[in-house]
Amino acid sequence: MEGNSNFQHILESFKQADLEKKIEMYTTVRGLSVEQYKELLKYFPIKELGRLEQAMG
Repeated sequence: MEGNSNFQHILESFKQADLEKKIEMYTTVRGLSVEQYKELLKYFPIKELGRLEQAMG
């Protein structure tokens, strides 16, 4: 399943990224399901959600 392995690669990169890169990845990656976006959010610092909201704004 190529799509799932691609998501796993995105997820691993996201886990290792700094805050700015996480924001960039979350706002620019395309083609993910709602569940996959939720999975990424599990690895985003809760106290920084305001910055993510601004970037998506």
